[in-house]
Amino acid sequence: MKSRIALTCAAAGTVLLLAACTDNTAPTAGNGVINVTSTDDACTLSTDTTPGGTLKFNVTNKGTQVTEFYLLAEDRLRIIGEVENIGPGLTRDLVVLAPEGSYYTACKPGMIGDGIQAPFTVSAAPEGQEVSADRAALQKTATDQYASYVREQTEQLVRGTEEFAQAFTAGDDDKARELYPVVRMHWERIEPVAESFGDLDPILDAREADLEAGQEWTGWHRAEKDLWPPQDGYTALTSEERSALMEKMVADTQTLHTRTQELTFTADNLANGAKELLDEVATGKVTGEEEIWSHTDLWDFQANLEGAKIAYENLRPLLAGTEDDLDATLEKKFAELQTLLDQYRVGEGFVYYDKLTTQQVQELSSAVDALSEPLSKLTAAVVK
Repeated sequence: MKSRIALTCAAAGTVLLLAACTDNTAPTAGNGVINVTSTDDACTLSTDTTPGGTLKFNVTNKGTQVTEFYLLAEDRLRIIGEVENIGPGLTRDLVVLAPEGSYYTACKPGMIGDGIQAPFTVSAAPEGQEVSADRAALQKTATDQYASYVREQTEQLVRGTEEFAQAFTAGDDDKARELYPVVRMHWERIEPVAESFGDLDPILDAREADLEAGQEWTGWHRAEKDLWPPQDGYTALTSEERSALMEKMVADTQTLHTRTQELTFTADNLANGAKELLDEVATGKVTGEEEIWSHTDLWDFQANLEGAKIAYENLRPLLAGTEDDLDATLEKKFAELQTLLDQYRVGEGFVYYDKLTTQQVQELSSAVDALSEPLSKLTAAVVK
C-alpha cells in the first residue's frame, strides 16, 4: 500500500475516475497540457477549466518537500487521478479521461493531510473525438474482460480473508502465516482498483510507517506484525484484540467486494493501472518496505506483475497493426521479468525477501525499470 492511485470506473451510475501517473505523450482536450506548479504552500494551475476528454496534467514541484497531485471528484473523497512521489525540482505527468463535471484539484506537500485544494471544472467534450466503431468494440471487449477479472479476484479475496481470519483468531499462527502472502495476492493483483476507494485502503492496507497522528492501525499489516513480531519491545495482541481486528477486516473486505461488482472501466484505466502496478513494485516491493515484518514481498511482486500483464493482454488487440513494435517489446520485457522472478520460487511460493543479496535486488529493480519504460507508452497507444 502507498498513496492511493487509480483506474477510471463507473459504479451504479456514479463516475469514479482513477488513473495512474504516466510518462507517455497523449492527446489533450481544449488548450492542451494543464501545467501545475506545486510549492510548499501553493498549488497553481494554468487553468481551472478545460473541455472533457483526455486530459494531461504536467506537475512540477518547486517546493522543498516531496509532493503529490490529485484530481478528485466533486465530493472530494473519490480519487479521479493521482501522481505521487514528486521530489523537489521534478516534473511528472498525469493522464486521465474525464467527462463533463465538477472536480477538485489538490497538491499535497509532504504527502500528508488533505492538501491544497481548489475547484476544477470539466466542460463538454468537443465534437469529433469519437473512435471508430471497430476500435470501440475492441476497447469494450478489453474492459469487459478486465471487469470480470476484478470481480473474480475480489470474490477470492473475501473467501481467503475469511479463512485467514479464522486461523488468526483461533491462534493458529502457522496456518495464518501460510495464508497471509497467498491471500494478499488477490489484493495485489487489482491494487489500483482496491486503493481507489479512499476510505477502505487506509483501513485494510496501511503500513505502520504510513500512519498519520491519531490514526488507528487496522488491516493486513497490523496482523502481519503480530504474526512476525519484532524481537524487542512488542506487546502481542490479546485474543479479544485479534478477534476485533479480524471482524473488521472481513467486513471491510466484503464492502470492497460489493463496491467492485458493478464497476466498469475504460481502456486508459487498464493501461494506467498496469503502469501503476509496476510503480508499486518499484516503490514498495523492490525496496522491501511493503512486507517489512514478514518479508513476503516477492508474493506481492508476482501478483502486481500478473495484474499488469492481465491488463496488457486484454488491450493487445488494440495494438495490432498500429503499435506492433510496442507490443513486441512489452511481450519480451514481461517475459524477461517473469523469468528473473521465477529464479526465487520455492515450492508454491518464494524465498523471503531478506534472503536476497543487494545484487539480486538490483537485478530485479533494473528489470522492473526496463518494463516500466515501454509500459508508460501504452495509454497513448490504446486511447487514440
